[in-house]
Amino acid sequence: MELVELLRELTSIPGISGYEDRVRERLKKWLKPYVEFHEDDMGNLIIEIGDGEEKAIFMAHMDEIGMIITGIADDGTLTFRKTGGIDDRLLFGRHVDVITESGKVDGVIGAIPPHLNIEGKTETVPWHRLSIDVGAESRDEAVELGIKPLDFAVFKKHFAVLNSRFVSCRSLDDRFGAAVLLEVIKHVAEVGIEDSIDGKLIFAFTVQEENGLKGARFLSNSFSPRYAIAIDSFGCCNILTGDVKPGNGPVIRAVDNSAIYSRRLTRKVVDIAEKAGIDVQIGTTGGGTDSSAFEHKSEILTLSVPIRYLHSEVEMIHIEDVKALVELLIKVIRKL
Repeated sequence: MELVELLRELTSIPGISGYEDRVRERLKKWLKPYVEFHEDDMGNLIIEIGDGEEKAIFMAHMDEIGMIITGIADDGTLTFRKTGGIDDRLLFGRHVDVITESGKVDGVIGAIPPHLNIEGKTETVPWHRLSIDVGAESRDEAVELGIKPLDFAVFKKHFAVLNSRFVSCRSLDDRFGAAVLLEVIKHVAEVGIEDSIDGKLIFAFTVQEENGLKGARFLSNSFSPRYAIAIDSFGCCNILTGDVKPGNGPVIRAVDNSAIYSRRLTRKVVDIAEKAGIDVQIGTTGGGTDSSAFEHKSEILTLSVPIRYLHSEVEMIHIEDVKALVELLIKVIRKL
């Protein structure tokens, strides 16, 4: 499958933290012709290649930000709470998909028109004062649509290819990472690299990264690799992230709010990239990634691509950065 189409399919699958089932099942379907896999009790999808000493674990998270339905009001509107880092400014006046056990229900988070804003208020409306309108006029009518508390909702997805170079969609964080990991696993399986690594490689599609790296923390109880590398987003582009720019290559995420990553491993990856002729960037950003869950036992690093407008409906990446990251990871696996 061509990379843009793979990203289109992966981003279209709804799956917030704790509700990654649909993403996991699709990945299993794609992985089945290439490798064996298993799930742990947390829901992480794990592939182990090779035997002996655990050389490295490579992780990408399956979950996305979204909303959990907490109740149904008498008027048929849905109350919710956010899961993951959602700016309240992004909620007002949005289309959402409410995901139920039986399917999907269209919904909107309404907005007060300026014509009726008689108090002239301009401040951001906090999430707890908002609700989802699914067109029901009573609690019973919403229930008849198949909706119940603990269902979930995601922003309605629109996938766009911009100027033949960029793709934009909600949940590129971290479905691009899942796509990269999938392509790397397929390559490793096809070339039979396990015969030459003298140890074990672990690949993991993790759960609940957006609400506290829960899946990775669970993994760290089971594995003690020499290297722990996450494939995750690098939110750019502002004064915090410096010169990092989409289109200039993958990013080594050297510092963020969760960790100062291994300088020794950073130098190794830079050396590998230079010898392979792959342009890389090094930067600092906010947030945190799965690899920091292993900082007490492994050398850790996060490999990324720059993402504009992170944690919004219009996350945007350069497709050549993603292709280069696949190539870089394959080189890193061979060298480490």
